[in-house]
Amino acid sequence: MSQIQLVPVPALDPHRFAAVVDAEAYTEFIALTERAAGRLRGRVIWNLNSTASGGGVAELLGPLLGYSRGSGVDARWGVIPGTPAFFAVTKRLHNHLHGVDGDGIGLGATDRAVYESALADSGAELGRLVGPRDIVILHDPQTAGLLPAVQATGAAAIWRCHVGTDRPNQLARDAWDFLAPYLEFADAFVFSRAAYAFAGLSPERVTVIQPSIDVFSPKNAELGAGQVRAILARAGLAPSGRPSGRGEDALFTHADGTPGRVDRMAQRTEMDVLGDDVPAVVQVSRWDRLKDPLGVISAFADHVAGCSDAHLVLAGPATVGVSDDPEGAEVYDDVRAAWHELPVDVRRRVHLAALPMDDVQENAAIVNALQRRATVIVQKSLAEGFGLTVAEAMWKGRPVVGSRVGGIQDQIEDGRSGVLIDDPADLAAAGRAIAGLLGDPERARRLGEAAHERVRERFLAPPHLGAYLQLIESLLAGSAQARSAIVLRSMARKADTTAGSKCLPDWAETSATAAAGSQADL
Repeated sequence: MSQIQLVPVPALDPHRFAAVVDAEAYTEFIALTERAAGRLRGRVIWNLNSTASGGGVAELLGPLLGYSRGSGVDARWGVIPGTPAFFAVTKRLHNHLHGVDGDGIGLGATDRAVYESALADSGAELGRLVGPRDIVILHDPQTAGLLPAVQATGAAAIWRCHVGTDRPNQLARDAWDFLAPYLEFADAFVFSRAAYAFAGLSPERVTVIQPSIDVFSPKNAELGAGQVRAILARAGLAPSGRPSGRGEDALFTHADGTPGRVDRMAQRTEMDVLGDDVPAVVQVSRWDRLKDPLGVISAFADHVAGCSDAHLVLAGPATVGVSDDPEGAEVYDDVRAAWHELPVDVRRRVHLAALPMDDVQENAAIVNALQRRATVIVQKSLAEGFGLTVAEAMWKGRPVVGSRVGGIQDQIEDGRSGVLIDDPADLAAAGRAIAGLLGDPERARRLGEAAHERVRERFLAPPHLGAYLQLIESLLAGSAQARSAIVLRSMARKADTTAGSKCLPDWAETSATAAAGSQADL
């Protein structure tokens, strides 16, 4: 039985960006993709992560690999399996990399044994799937332990970390120490912010690449007002029984251009359905404590509800649809419990929605409609790697209130293309920012227009994909000596620091031989 699930990736036409980016950027992008298609002929670019749906990494991979395939590059996507114990360890790593304690349990020898045991079969399968001329991009802590296995194939290995903290504490350093023995086998590292790069990594192997959104996807494609209302009504997030006004059904367009329709209902916790005419404050995110849904509820209840007639909508994926996040169901239960504790008059204006994940593109269409329905969008994260929902909301011309943390501060220019809260724990400040936009529609409109333009200039696929292709070109141009040195250094470090590790000794000797022997092909 295959351990790695291969995710189908339909080719997407890169020429469609002629309609949304300026002419110079478009010309440079097409020239780069054409050059890459020629230089990468006969090679496969593999991307491995831990889930095919739910979360930012899955959101990124579909379009990036689709545009790669549409450019003539053989890009493929694999999802590794994992046990509940494995995902408990990787969630701990995820939290620690953000500098947050999470479940309060440290990282020890037992965690390493669980981690390596769960990855062993996937590592063996990589030896059968990956060729020495390939490039493998491993995403986040879940896959870092496969770096020795990738080097054993002779392929170029890139570790892409989507999370981090601007101010590393001991928790973050503990996570770095846990991952360090595997990272020695990487040819290159990619981070979303320069501040996220681990201490001790060779600067010449570190690249900063900011994520992007696909504006043609079901989550971001243009929707008419009638479509928005029909989709939300079909999902149970707007009143049903009244015609949309123009006869549109709950229709959307799939990424491959084929028609789709929203048929599934969200799981809702509410007293009344969200009315058509009330202002809506919306946060869309995973059910994750780092997204601070409890703080959003408190900020709304204590600092917005009393000075506005707005309603709050907290939406996230149905927890059964996100396999690599073991805390999701627990957080969702905590949010529902907090909802029940609200005063009745406030509770009537707070709506919780767990969106169906059976069809990820249907889910995306519901999110699209919900963001377009919003008056103000919030992302009050306590920590954030990048925060794709911010760029998605900005693209839709909505004013966003976000925390000044991680990649959110790279997207929003405070006072120009949104509003940043300096301290995400300051609920009064969050409430004032939200209430201020609700009370000043003209300012909200100006911020939304500027937000759309900022995303168009900075956070679309052409610069994102172009940066990856340039990194891969530079790796393939690297010398045999440089790649062999990576393996030899990692073997020496392993001998000093990872005694007792079951994974590294099996791969190290093979890796050195394969890496040295395959350089002529690179």
